[in-house]
Amino acid sequence: MTKNKKRFDEDILEEQETPNTDNLPEEEPTSDEEETPETTSGVEELQNEIRKLKEDYLRAFAEAENTKKRCAQEIEKNNKYAISSFGKSLLSVADNLHRAIDAVAHDENNENCQALLKGVELTEAELTKVFNKFGIVKMDITGQVFDPNFHQVVQEVEDPSKPAGTVIAELQAGYMLNDRLLREAMVVVTKGGPSE
Repeated sequence: MTKNKKRFDEDILEEQETPNTDNLPEEEPTSDEEETPETTSGVEELQNEIRKLKEDYLRAFAEAENTKKRCAQEIEKNNKYAISSFGKSLLSVADNLHRAIDAVAHDENNENCQALLKGVELTEAELTKVFNKFGIVKMDITGQVFDPNFHQVVQEVEDPSKPAGTVIAELQAGYMLNDRLLREAMVVVTKGGPSE
């Protein structure tokens, strides 16, 4: 039994001295070992694929950022100009108030007319204040050179003292909504004068 025990103890010692390598990962080839052409081309293919995927990712990311910026600009533009049709509808109210003031201003004899004139002027001033609050501004164009982007010519008048195309009268006021034309002005311009 001592002989068997001795042999058993030696077997245990041997097992403890030699490590178990069954579960260890295989070692990678060292630089001394030669790489085969197949592994080299496989690595290059994988690197090319990684590079392509990175480029695709960056393009997709940039496109998403551009879309985000465009959407933000569209939202801002929609918010800024959302009241354009409403504002355009109110312009006729402003025109009628102005016509009422002009009509009553010529009749200075009647005291009742003066009270009406004062009320209409206050109403027009309040409407102008609301327009300004929402970015609707009346264009000041008298004396300017005709611009087809902002003016609509209704009549041309001979006036050699002023350059041709100068706005001398405004028949209907033009309005801007922020930096966009809401309604063009109807104007009378000169013809026959020196050209600028």
